[in-house]
Amino acid sequence: MRLTVYTDYSLRVLMYLGVRGQDHLATIQEIADTYQISKNHLMKVTYDLGKYGYIETIRGRGGGIRLAIDPQEIVIGEVVRKTEEDFHIVECFNPENNLCRIAPECRLKNALYEALQAYLKVLDSYTLEDVIHSKTSLMQLFGLEEKE
Repeated sequence: MRLTVYTDYSLRVLMYLGVRGQDHLATIQEIADTYQISKNHLMKVTYDLGKYGYIETIRGRGGGIRLAIDPQEIVIGEVVRKTEEDFHIVECFNPENNLCRIAPECRLKNALYEALQAYLKVLDSYTLEDVIHSKTSLMQLFGLEEKE
């Protein structure tokens, strides 16, 4: 299973903000510079993360973004479900475009569906807090000073 760039960036933004803490604001430019990725890509990602209730946007001078909820409440599987377009890992998972001749008798789709469910179940067992557990190391990798 492969995640889209959009989901990857969404998770990276949440990790960055989780390491920063809810009392610090970050900017999209700061996050883009840290990861060396496009600010334009991050603008849509952060907009949608705000729409989903994961982040809060503070407008105006000195504004920025921060987590809107505690990292322990952000379930990775839930974020992936919200940010992925679909989970059509094979043609037959999409009934509108399924032209596979063997679909009616194929048992592979059952195995793949079961694997997809197991994949999501594992992601559901992790929160943002779990994946940013080593905050000191991540802060160093992000080029941030540790909070006093």
